[in-house]
Parts: sequence; C-alpha cells; structure tokens
Amino acid sequence: MTVNILKPTTAGRRQASALDRSELSRKAPEKSLLIIKKIQGGRNNTGKITVRHQGGGHKSFYRIISDRSNAIDKAAKVVAIEYDPGRSAWLALIKYADNKVEYIIAPAGLKVGDEISASKSKLDIAVGNRLPLSKIPVGIMVHDIEIQPGKSSFFVRSAGTGAIIQSIENDYAQLKLPSGEIRKFSIECMATIGQASNVDHENVRLGKAGKKRWRGIRPSVRGKAMNPVDHPHGGGEGHNPIGLKHPKTPWGKPALGVKTRKKGKYSDKLIIRRRG
Repeated sequence: MTVNILKPTTAGRRQASALDRSELSRKAPEKSLLIIKKIQGGRNNTGKITVRHQGGGHKSFYRIISDRSNAIDKAAKVVAIEYDPGRSAWLALIKYADNKVEYIIAPAGLKVGDEISASKSKLDIAVGNRLPLSKIPVGIMVHDIEIQPGKSSFFVRSAGTGAIIQSIENDYAQLKLPSGEIRKFSIECMATIGQASNVDHENVRLGKAGKKRWRGIRPSVRGKAMNPVDHPHGGGEGHNPIGLKHPKTPWGKPALGVKTRKKGKYSDKLIIRRRG
C-alpha cells in the first residue's frame, strides 16, 4: 500500500497525504459484528473530564474482533479486507464452513480468497495462521499476541507492528516487541504469524486541524500560553520559558518523561530489557 501526496489545491491539502485504499475490498461493515460506540468526550461516569483533549469526532461503530479461540482447527476463508475507524490496522472479514463470520486484525499481505486457520498443534507457517509460540520457529515475526494463555490479545496490534521471536527456553518464549522491549511470554500464548497490516500508516500527514477533529481529538493549548491561575507554566510578559526546573501538569505534578509504571509490578520479572 502506498501513500499519495495530495495536490496543493487548498492550504489544508498543501502538506497532506493520504493512503491508497485500493486494496480494501468492502465499504459497508458486517452488521452482525457491530456495537454502538458512545462518545464519552474524555468524561467518566460522573461527568468529570478525566482525559483532556477528547471530544467530538465522526460517529462510528465498534467492530467486534475475534482471537479465534472458539474456532481451533477450523479453516476460514478471507471474504474482505476492511477499514476500521477505531484502529490503525485494517480488518479481515473471515468466513468458516458453517457460514459464521468474524473480524480479525489483518496481517500484511493477506488477500481476499486466502485460507487461514488457528491451531494448538501443527500448522503451516503462513501469514494469517494462529499458533502457540511453542509451535512457531525462532526468527518469525508475529502480532496480536496473548498476554496470558487463554486471555485476550493485548500486544502488537497496531498498524505495521510486529514482534520477533528471539528464543524459546523451557516454559517461556523471548520476544522483541516493536518498542524495543524484550519480554518473556508463556509458550502457550497464541500469536498470529506476520506483520500487522497498513504498514504505511505512520507516513501519513493529516495536513489540517480538521482531520484531527474528525478523529475526536480536540486542540491542546500550551501551558506557557495560559495565565498563572490556569497552569504552573503560565504568566509573564511576552515569550518566556516555563520558569521551573521540571515541567509540570496543570495540577502541579511532574510531567514529560516521568516514569508512571508501578514499582514492583507483577510482570517486571518477565521484562528482560526495557524499551528505549
């Protein structure tokens, strides 16, 4: 998939680019796999804004994504490759022999008409097939990885990402994640072979503020542009630095680069090398 540079017919299109979506084969989503997605605007159940800079955006439905745990050793045929407004990777609509349909995160290179399967025993090492890490050779790139055996997939699901299996020892497989972190996973965790689709997603330039608003992202105002009553960085005449040793949040907490991971977390023992 390629990135098209738009002609500068307007100011908003001058710096913009867009993905060539000719590979996508379907426009209308599968209605049986849709859930109404309520726009929260960054508010919690009491109506208080807990996440700033969210709100608005185009109305969309949430697509139910399957991890194929209920379809072990059942072959499925790829019916369509679709766009999903709720994630960066494309989706693949697959159909089983009993006419049951499911959405999965489409791997790069998967095409309409391909046959894929999920198995806990032996299966061909082909793009789109899903296997336990113990059954996948070292050096293969995988995505959509379970965090624990039988639990939902949490790791490596965004566009163009892939984790590399570095070694398999005893009950754990060692994977290098896209962030650079090296982490151990149980060899019983399921993973899909291949790289997540829409590899050129990171190369797209939105070009105008309106495209951010369509995605539900509201403007972010610099703290130093505010008044002292509104932000610790605010105040002063003209253009000034923040006047503090370290950046602060609007509520006076340390910001930008501060580690937020809980010390002594249960999964620390699984992390061999930190990201970055």
